[in-house]
Formats: sequence, C-alpha cells, structure tokens
Amino acid sequence: MKEIKKINRENYRYFQSITTRWMDNDIYGHVNNVAYYSYFDTTVNHYLIDCAGMDINKADVVGYVVNSQCEYLSAISYPGQIEVGLRVNKLGNSSVTYGLAVFKKGETLPCAYGSFVHVFVNRIKNKTVSIPKKIREFLELLVL
Repeated sequence: MKEIKKINRENYRYFQSITTRWMDNDIYGHVNNVAYYSYFDTTVNHYLIDCAGMDINKADVVGYVVNSQCEYLSAISYPGQIEVGLRVNKLGNSSVTYGLAVFKKGETLPCAYGSFVHVFVNRIKNKTVSIPKKIREFLELLVL
C-alpha cells in the first residue's frame, strides 16, 4: 500500500476521458478487470494517433503489446466518467513502458494503476525496429 502515495494525478502527463459502458460491468456490479486493459490500450493508442500522428492502418512501424499489468485499488462502475493518466516509465530504443492510472473524474487518487509495454516492429517483416523519430519525440514529452 505504500505505492499508493506515489501514484496520484500529478504523476501523469496526459489524460484521456472515457465513459464506462454498460458491457464493462460484471455480475458483481463493477467494471470487470479485463475492461481496464481496454482503457489502457485506448489511452495509449489515442495518444499515438492523435498526438504523435501514428497511422495505425498504413504505418510501416507499429507497436505490439508484449506485457501489461494492473493493480486494482477501488471499484468503478457503469455509468461513470473516468480519466486515464498516461506517462512513460521507460523509453528504450525499440520499446516503451507506459505507466497508466484510472481515476474517477476529478479525483486525485487512482482506482487502478499499471503498465503497458509496446515493442515497435516493422509491420511487414515482423522485426523489431527503433521507435520512429516523431513518435519518440512525443513519447519523450511523457517521461517523468
């Protein structure tokens, strides 16, 4: 639990607003754990597409998820407004480790937090490549 004190809204550089969906809830009346990974993926890809200009349909280089994890602290449910915070924990030559956190709209402490690793690959050759310059520049803006 000591980790929670380090993770708050101030530790993230970019935020994506998301509305929870009816299908996100599970039989227990809260958002199911698998939905959090969808929120992470949506936030990362929104940033890459809208901010860094990545063309997910035509780009020669794409990011593949090779690892993800999530720690759950408190429940969220439908209907609800959440904000997913994004930062870069580690920026390598061909990979990036994102830090993400799910906040109820306007709250300081997260309901969940985790990480998500992209390895950049040539789409056709399926081989690891360096992160493209423009994408790297936008990822550097998220480094703490």
